[in-house]
Amino acid sequence: MTAGIEHTAPTSHRRLSIAMIGTRGVPAAYGGFETAVEEIGRRLVDRGHDVTVYCRRTAQPVPKEYLGMKLVELPALRHKILETLSHTGLSVLHATLHRPADVAFVFNAANAPFVPLLRLRGIPSVVHVDGLEWKRDKWGGAGRRYYRWAEQVSVREADALIADAQGIVDYYRDEFSVPTELISYGTRILHDTSADRLAELGLRPGGYHLVVARFEPENHVDIIVEGYRASEARLPLVVVGSAPYAADHTNRISDLAASDSRIRMLGSVWDQNQLDQLYKHASTYLHGHSVGGTNPSLLRAMGAGTMVIAWDVVFNREVLGLGGAYFSGADSLSALIEDAEVNPDRVAEVAAALQQRAEQLYNWDSVTTSYEKLAKRVAVGYSTHRQSSGRAGVSMWSLSDNLSKQPTTAPSRGITL
Repeated sequence: MTAGIEHTAPTSHRRLSIAMIGTRGVPAAYGGFETAVEEIGRRLVDRGHDVTVYCRRTAQPVPKEYLGMKLVELPALRHKILETLSHTGLSVLHATLHRPADVAFVFNAANAPFVPLLRLRGIPSVVHVDGLEWKRDKWGGAGRRYYRWAEQVSVREADALIADAQGIVDYYRDEFSVPTELISYGTRILHDTSADRLAELGLRPGGYHLVVARFEPENHVDIIVEGYRASEARLPLVVVGSAPYAADHTNRISDLAASDSRIRMLGSVWDQNQLDQLYKHASTYLHGHSVGGTNPSLLRAMGAGTMVIAWDVVFNREVLGLGGAYFSGADSLSALIEDAEVNPDRVAEVAAALQQRAEQLYNWDSVTTSYEKLAKRVAVGYSTHRQSSGRAGVSMWSLSDNLSKQPTTAPSRGITL
């Protein structure tokens, strides 16, 4: 799924050296970027390319190689903002002091200020801009100003930009008059998934509602808990997630959950097999993310064949299409949860349709092909560098507000295809 302007630059079949910078690295155990790096990187290796992934140092030592990808482990400062930047800075330094890659994929627009260092070494760079990070409530004034500035740097300095949702592509086009490649995420399709790990948690297949999210205000886990508490739901709500730098918001969620015995707080679940089972066998998956583009957790639920009830914003509607049910507050969520429990056959029908949509539109092989084609174009000279000054054409705040406004369609009160 690639959009932007049409390109006719020749693509060779030569072996490329590709660096992936700006994530926690692989094996993937944290978020969407890490999963994307693992799934895309392993496939690029299978297609004959050399892939180096820069990984953050953790308590568990990182292997030198994983699924054919070369891994470079480097430290990072444990700080909400500086953790990402310090690790990316060291990664770029390492990349410039060794044999230069043919192309570097830099994940997160926050890391764009390091792109000029790669350029000095002659390394073409593609920035995956992620979502509108400066809109997140977790950032204070300084953090928001930094993200807005870094966004402008990415527009000026990168050789190409990647966005994972049409809304983000539209934003960069309207705001900066710069083309952006639309390359979404992929997801795995789960069919015959065991349920043996659910018993460890006291759960049964089809017997719970699920939410998986970092505890950040714009992910609305607190609203989901409030909506569930107000419902007459019989099935328990299972909450998976945490937030290392958001103690106050985490405490709010925990306090809300503590007063309802139906709510199960699991914290972080790092075992991917167990997490697959949680997604696969949930009655519904409740998705409160409102900022950013295509969310990997949402795709994971679709790939698992689970009915989704999502926060009503353009990004989620783009992914789910007509197969989603949407809420915009605790009251509307309560009604949807209750409706799902009294219509299990309809839930199963919608879940199957969402899985089919995921299989058709969010395929890792197709995603990898888009990354490979872009890498080849950039390696032979394609670049948007300096096509835009990086200055906003209209107010960033007003445009982002438009992106986050509720669609004109009224939020769904039932489960519809």
